[in-house]
Amino acid sequence: MNAELLDAGRPETLHPITCTRDLAACPVANRPLADIQRERLARAGLALTATGANSLFVRGDAWLSTATLAACAARPGTWSLIDAKKDLLAWSGPRTGVPSAAPAFLADADSFRIRYPWDLLRVNEQLLAALTESRIDGSVHAAAHLEGILILGPRSRLLPGVYVEGNVMIGADCKIGPNCFIRGNTSIGDRCHIGQSVEVKNSIIMNGTAIGHLSYCGDSVIGEEVNFGAGTICANFRHDGNNHRSMVGGVLVDTGLRKLGAILGDHVHTGIHTSIYPGRKIGPALMTRPGAVVQKDLIETVG
Repeated sequence: MNAELLDAGRPETLHPITCTRDLAACPVANRPLADIQRERLARAGLALTATGANSLFVRGDAWLSTATLAACAARPGTWSLIDAKKDLLAWSGPRTGVPSAAPAFLADADSFRIRYPWDLLRVNEQLLAALTESRIDGSVHAAAHLEGILILGPRSRLLPGVYVEGNVMIGADCKIGPNCFIRGNTSIGDRCHIGQSVEVKNSIIMNGTAIGHLSYCGDSVIGEEVNFGAGTICANFRHDGNNHRSMVGGVLVDTGLRKLGAILGDHVHTGIHTSIYPGRKIGPALMTRPGAVVQKDLIETVG
């Protein structure tokens, strides 16, 4: 069967991450999302060539598990694939859409539509959880400690006192440490600096970002060329233990997550001792002042 990955564009529900890039270019496990989606389609035996009448069309904002991809490749006829929220993920048939009489199949729980920035964390978790062995192309100091699986890119350095726990991926030309804690499932892009007394957990850190010292970044998506002022804290847990809610298009959305940190666009700079409430978003190129408390999304201006 032939397959085509459709273009998702820049969904507003994924702002501020898609303010400056297409969803297809959003990094997960340090690679563009669309590159990974196409690779997985090919591994399932689906030919990424000119499509025909019986081709599989996959939405660009759809994440399909390995099991679901295998089922799609083996299923004949015309049909549609939906997730638990009944959103369309893929279909077999004409490119114009699913015929009304076509049967609909429910994807497994690991397949879903990427609607919001925190859905990228779900994808990142799946990819890093699937790692089976470390690959060290950079240097690890003898006083660093590794407990889990580490992918370390060329010319990247782990300095003394670095503790890596769980599955972690670090790109090229990074400086990690000294004395920091990197927890799975975290992916850190190229040319990043994670420094003294910093803890990063279950996050996506994009290229060129610096989290220099005395900061915490948990369950967060951080854009490119972001700089954390010393003591910046991304809170990720509510005192009452309930799910986090986040404002999307003027509507308060239940994320379904008990732990969720910050969503920061590209080129954000935080002032020293900035505290960011769980699930809050800061738009591209915005800044906070020293001691700022980010209680609401900062999308256009910072007072």
